[in-house]
Amino acid sequence: MRLSDGLSVGIKAIYSNKLRSLLMMLGIIIGIAAVIAMIAIGDGAKEIILQDLQKIGGINQFTLYRTTSKWVNGRRVPIRSGEHFNYGDVLAIEAECPSVKVVTPRIPNWTGVLIQAPSGANTRGGYNGVNAAYTAAMDWNLREGRFISDQDVDNATKVVVLGSSVAAELFGVASPLGKEIKIGNRERFTVIGTLVPRGRSLKFGSSFDELVFIPITTTQQRFTGNDRILQIAVKAHTVEVIPKAIEEVKSVMRKRHNNQDDFFVIFDIRAGVAKLGKISKVIKIALGSIAGFSLLVGGIGIMNMMLVAVAERTREIGLRKALGAKSLDILLQFLIESVAMCSIGGLIGVGFGTFAGKGMAHLAVKIVKIVPEWPAVLSARWVLISVSFSAVIGLGFGLYPAVKAMKLSPIEALRTE
Repeated sequence: MRLSDGLSVGIKAIYSNKLRSLLMMLGIIIGIAAVIAMIAIGDGAKEIILQDLQKIGGINQFTLYRTTSKWVNGRRVPIRSGEHFNYGDVLAIEAECPSVKVVTPRIPNWTGVLIQAPSGANTRGGYNGVNAAYTAAMDWNLREGRFISDQDVDNATKVVVLGSSVAAELFGVASPLGKEIKIGNRERFTVIGTLVPRGRSLKFGSSFDELVFIPITTTQQRFTGNDRILQIAVKAHTVEVIPKAIEEVKSVMRKRHNNQDDFFVIFDIRAGVAKLGKISKVIKIALGSIAGFSLLVGGIGIMNMMLVAVAERTREIGLRKALGAKSLDILLQFLIESVAMCSIGGLIGVGFGTFAGKGMAHLAVKIVKIVPEWPAVLSARWVLISVSFSAVIGLGFGLYPAVKAMKLSPIEALRTE
């Protein structure tokens, strides 16, 4: 029997018993739909997190934070070190670490700062003291004007770059370039640029668009009153060289700070991504197990119905054998019918799963209001795996009924009423 003939016979048998065939496929449909829907939601959550990591510089970035304590034998112990980051550390890392692409310091104040325009308009946001490398480190583009330059840092100029929300609150649709704003109770700053919208950071819980950016040296002179820096963000050339870059940075810091490296901690974004990957893997295994039980039940239903089909079509089997059909032809006929039924069920399950995934993603946005959109990521790989697994289920659970049909004696089959 040719494969096309067997497939044609199998599809006709399914079509002639539509309700029974649908009931046979129900377990397969539910199992596949559940997997596709949950994978779509899970991968969507992963996509949200990766997009959020991109907002803070991407996965090839790590950040040094000044710390005042460390864990020793399960308890926190204060660090007595008088060492602090300074701008010389930033320049030294740039000069002496070949694995490092760009370095930017940060003196952050995230929220609650009063920012005023000469017109009387005001808003509350935050400021970050940074250098000229900040936009390159953060992969963040300007909307208009320019960003802070090395000359601004060297001369501690009173200039500022606005996040999109601050610009809109203070100046509406008008260009703020060249105009002055007041930050807190400090002197006025001249606006030299605005940034494209960035959105809210899930990690920091605040919107980058509600920040303004000032030269790091100006922030030290006008706000902190010292030469200390709280954070240093380091971007490596590639993700693969991050471990090497971290060791190079530690070596530079030890050389510059009396051989001490316990006064700071390093946040490596890769660690968060690795944890995310492990969680995603566990979720997929759990979902696969649940779907496996559903598919097992569906497979048993397929086998049961195929046995019924063999009993109903015993005379047909006998007649085909009497007319010269080989046992292998009978075996292939029922196997193809079983595989076709499960594959169609798998495809229907993919359709329902895609629809359910998008519906659940829409519901997730309503429930989890920290993100404006929850993508339902449909993976072509999982679609292929699902349909292929459905076919394997059909092959496995259709084999016994097919073998039973193959072994029927044509004489006894023709005698069946």
